[in-house]
Amino acid sequence: MADSQNLHERRRLVVVGNGMAGARTVEEILTRGGGDLFDITMIGDEPYGNYNRIMLSHVLAGEATVDDDDLMLNPMAWYREHGVTLYAGDRAEAIDRFAKTVTCASGRAIDFDVLVIATGSHTFFPNMDGLREPDGKLARGVFGFRTIEDTNGMLQMATSRDHMRAVVIGGGLLGLEAAYGLQTQGVAVDVVHSPGHLMNQQLDERGGRVLRNKIESLGVGVHTGKRTTSVLRNDDGTVAGVGFTDGDSLPADMIVVTAGIRPNVEIARGAGLVVERGIVVDDQMRCEDEAFIYAVGECAQHRSEVYGLVAPLWEQAVVLADVLTGVNPQAEYHGSRLTTKLKVAGVDVAAMGVKGPERDDDEFVQFYEPRSGTYKSVVVRDNKLIGAMLLGDISKANFLTQAFDDKVPLPDERISMLFDMGTPSAETGAAELADDVQVCNCNGVTKGDIMGCVASGCTSVGEVCAKTRAGKGCGSCKGLVADIVEYAAGDTLTADAAADWYVPSIPLTKPELIDAIRRQDLRSVSEVFDKLAPDGEDATAKMPLASLLRIIWGSEWKHEPGALFVNDRVHANIQRDGTFSVVPQMKGGVTSPEQLRKIADVAEKYSIPMIKATGGQRLDLLGVKKEDLPKVWEDLGMPSGYAYGKSFRTVKTCVGTDYCRFGLGDSTQLGIDIETRYQGLESPAKLKLAVTGCPRNCAEALCKDFGVVAIGDGKWEIYVGGAAGAHIRKGDLLATVDSSDEVIRLCGIFIQYYREQGKWLERTYSFVPRMGIEELRAIIVDDRDGLVAGLQERIDEAVAAYVDPWLDRAEPKSPAQFTPALPLLPLPQVPVR
Repeated sequence: MADSQNLHERRRLVVVGNGMAGARTVEEILTRGGGDLFDITMIGDEPYGNYNRIMLSHVLAGEATVDDDDLMLNPMAWYREHGVTLYAGDRAEAIDRFAKTVTCASGRAIDFDVLVIATGSHTFFPNMDGLREPDGKLARGVFGFRTIEDTNGMLQMATSRDHMRAVVIGGGLLGLEAAYGLQTQGVAVDVVHSPGHLMNQQLDERGGRVLRNKIESLGVGVHTGKRTTSVLRNDDGTVAGVGFTDGDSLPADMIVVTAGIRPNVEIARGAGLVVERGIVVDDQMRCEDEAFIYAVGECAQHRSEVYGLVAPLWEQAVVLADVLTGVNPQAEYHGSRLTTKLKVAGVDVAAMGVKGPERDDDEFVQFYEPRSGTYKSVVVRDNKLIGAMLLGDISKANFLTQAFDDKVPLPDERISMLFDMGTPSAETGAAELADDVQVCNCNGVTKGDIMGCVASGCTSVGEVCAKTRAGKGCGSCKGLVADIVEYAAGDTLTADAAADWYVPSIPLTKPELIDAIRRQDLRSVSEVFDKLAPDGEDATAKMPLASLLRIIWGSEWKHEPGALFVNDRVHANIQRDGTFSVVPQMKGGVTSPEQLRKIADVAEKYSIPMIKATGGQRLDLLGVKKEDLPKVWEDLGMPSGYAYGKSFRTVKTCVGTDYCRFGLGDSTQLGIDIETRYQGLESPAKLKLAVTGCPRNCAEALCKDFGVVAIGDGKWEIYVGGAAGAHIRKGDLLATVDSSDEVIRLCGIFIQYYREQGKWLERTYSFVPRMGIEELRAIIVDDRDGLVAGLQERIDEAVAAYVDPWLDRAEPKSPAQFTPALPLLPLPQVPVR
């Protein structure tokens, strides 16, 4: 052991920090039998279990939720199962090295024999005028990008209204991920970066130029060589934009600061530990001049280095666990040779070592093709690879990683290090990789880990990923993980049945699940779990199951607490400040003086601070208090526009034939008829439609989930699967029809088929390519499989059962449903054990 105490006495191990480094260290300790050696206590200032911060970019982009298993690495149940006491939502504030106690914000004092400090880092906010309020809090609309709270705040603001603008300060990895996520949510984004090129820590100037082209092609503005000096504010204190040293400015409703991170060292400095940039540790992660206090992760400074990537954290955790458990008391951490392989805003990047030649005799080979978005370079010194950079095409990353670690010799023709000219190809790389090569940088998984997992009986990619967490971060390694599993499993490789399940906890595809729910008359989420989930309730499945039940049963499903997001519970869109957005229905964008007067009167009566025209041709009342929602609906007397739901939302129309001299079809009336028939129908994700009266396409029908274009002689073209947000996609032509009635009929058939076959949160711009337009045409238009009659019957039933939640609402589900939210109070400090 690391000290002289009796091995048979259970010692008190306290870990300050419940982030990725602290929790990984505890995991490593437990795998070495540490549960028998220590009473383990962890302190985390966030009210969650340990989660994967790398996945926050996926949450922001709408590709995951905060409940996803891929995000939550150690849910609360994990701590109980492993006998670990967790104080979540409590901040450790002081360490008494002599009394061996940690004091928390709650007043709790925790005794320790061994202490591990794993406090991580925080967002660095540069000094800028207007960034903070007088009390030191960030201005409204300013965020970091480090925590679930940051991500939720950005998401709520990004989805609060149309035409949001954001400025991201910092063009490194985090900044570009934030920009990509916000742009995916429909926010207009600009990235401001003071160095001359993006990701300057990892890429050289040419690599940064290629990456810039890629980022700009996504619709994100990029401004390099610009230093932000001020946050501009509106009269009400909200963000208005940013100002630069050169006098220029950019408008913004939201500002995200990703200008770097700083280690959290205050508690260590207060305890008198040696602190420079980080908490100074030796090769066994022991704090200087201390026998029983250690530091690990981003807060630790080892041999003058502070690491901000996860791979070194995993290596440090292994060494510390070896030392503390006595498995290898002489284990040492000698630093990390950093290799990075990740996906930045959808672009593959790999980098290792130096960025360019540093001596006259360094060999430097580059391939630069901006048109295709490809950049590759290697730096060789004394016949050793000392640096490499790949952007766009990273198929040689596996070989270069091994060469960088001196595991394979370099070819004489250096150019073959960048292309398949004698070196291992991408296809054979899995077999030739050494077992200790790290495959998943995000979660520290080596090829040997994957091979061992397969040898233990996991024979599918999904099983291996679930057990090892490989591929659960940025996702750039998923292809290689699959190759290694296939190589290791050979003939025993099995397909991932779970990939087709609607939710992970129920082994049924969506059609099978719908059939089972109908046959067994299951009308609540708890009934579905009880009858169909082998392992019982799964929190991540509640919302998709609630959506499915509403698709199947309409208003006759059984509502239960916790099954719906707050937007669906109160039929309005929650905003950053806890108020709500109310969007009344305006079919086809057509309104009347009476409606406008009602809206104006309601806005005045309830002091609604903003009325805004949306991109869906409606008026959005922003800033409605929760307790005022029922009264606002009642006074408006207008149907819900469903701007908050995963549902049919609106049909955008142009003027059509009544007034437009170019009109070929009555688009306004057809749009009104479609919205009247299918209004508010639940769907896997939001549905936006448009009808335009001629091929000039003023209503933008070609880039909607369902778009209709008049082409003359009473004919209409129907397009499906379009998008005009973060994902730009022209819809596929489904059919050309001869009447508006046929448009309405096919619209219903398509919507119902999507309702029954679409994955949870899968927009039609993903659903249509996945199914294939030819297949959809055969099923929906040609009725190849004889499904149309059933689809028509079920959509008719759904339409007939429609109930407007504003005009025909029942009594509140609970007395607190529409009561004002109380101020957030500290969570009760109940230990998880």
